[in-house]
Amino acid sequence: MSHTKYEDLMAQRAEIMRQSVGLDYAQYTTGALAFDYERLLTDTGYNVEAAAAVQSHTAVGNTPLVELENVTALVRVVAKPGKGARIFIKDEAANPSGSFKDRRASLSIHEAKKRGYQGVVAATSGNYGAAVASQAAKAGLRCIIVQEAFDSRGVAQPEIAEKTRACEAYGAEVIRLSVGPELFYVFLGVLKDTGYFNASLYTPYSILGIETLGYELAGQVRHQTGRFPDVVIATHAGGGNVTGTTRGLRAAGAVDTEMVAASVDLSGLHMASDHDFNRKSFTTGHTGFSMPFTTWPDRVDVPRSAARPLRYMDRFVTVSQGEVFYITQALAELEGLERGPAGNTALAAAFAIARELNENQVIVVQETEYTGAGKHPLAQLNLARQMGVDVVRGDPKGNKPGERIVIPEHPVQINIVDVDLDHVRRSYLSKAIDTLPKGTHLSDVDFDFLVAETRTNRQYVQEVVDALQRKTG
Repeated sequence: MSHTKYEDLMAQRAEIMRQSVGLDYAQYTTGALAFDYERLLTDTGYNVEAAAAVQSHTAVGNTPLVELENVTALVRVVAKPGKGARIFIKDEAANPSGSFKDRRASLSIHEAKKRGYQGVVAATSGNYGAAVASQAAKAGLRCIIVQEAFDSRGVAQPEIAEKTRACEAYGAEVIRLSVGPELFYVFLGVLKDTGYFNASLYTPYSILGIETLGYELAGQVRHQTGRFPDVVIATHAGGGNVTGTTRGLRAAGAVDTEMVAASVDLSGLHMASDHDFNRKSFTTGHTGFSMPFTTWPDRVDVPRSAARPLRYMDRFVTVSQGEVFYITQALAELEGLERGPAGNTALAAAFAIARELNENQVIVVQETEYTGAGKHPLAQLNLARQMGVDVVRGDPKGNKPGERIVIPEHPVQINIVDVDLDHVRRSYLSKAIDTLPKGTHLSDVDFDFLVAETRTNRQYVQEVVDALQRKTG
């Protein structure tokens, strides 16, 4: 990478993004805050059928839906009589690189190939890097993954090291960085120097690729149970999982299915902190990503994120680290399915929520991921101990991120904590107003956009915006 000054490179950001994604985001701007979200998605030319056709060429999608009969039986042991919904999982580990992220990568790689790019670049420490590398290998494109991998002492989380190995196995070049602000600078520089396609997690291609997951899921559940699912739970980080899955459910006609977003509670830890980096045992699906991206989705590597989670979630819950570790082991021992931590975040939430529902109702965890040495709970817990984090058995209410991981002693101790969505909506609106120059007038188009973003009404948005503007003068 050439050594362009930080300020000079940031000044070129808009043009680098336009060249690397092939989308002129400016044409979708309709107001001071508003942009035409649906047209941005529609103009790609991919509906669910078109996306599925692309994915079928690289063995992506059409993954099995598995009923967890033994896990459901355990739920019913600890639930009140008549309670304990049937739990299913969509086994996305059957995709080529082992996660639902193959769906996200597939359309981006297809688009890059179609437009004549020689390679692709993605900034990610997670499964998405492996997915991009896998799909790029199939398409014959070069691939560079920029990864925030270790702290200032060179200590890497085992899960991130596992994902580095996976990316390199598919032939990608991996640029590993220490935690901090250099990630985006390096990423921009690589895009500029190579002229490669930006396979961002947040382009329309990435989100539309997930729609097939929700669409398949709805059809499979209806085929197996005679009904659409009552609840679908998605592990929530940057918002794409919730967004794409819900859109796919709606396209299939499952408009009454409740979408629940679930994250691991890592409150108190700062994701960009060198000190905290290795004191979090989860690299995705946690509140360090889900809260910031829910309250302001455009904090991403493209001008406008196509992941808009507040538009699509009906409920937002958190679980503790220890509860996810417990359910990971339960899934392996009860169902013979060893799967990685990301999907098991949603499964832990599903276990708790299933106790609220009747026995004839259906709840679906919409993804699993592959596991490996670095993703195994023992690897994560061993690192936690090395970092001075206590690992104990007991009541998970005693969990304290970065200091103590409490693994339940009994399945009845697996519970959820609801996030106050009204508070989240107000935080989103506050951040939206903060982006505007003082004295900016919001048009009806802006208000309509904010109503859609928060799934509220004009009166609600008007009252919150008026209060915010009075506060700032």
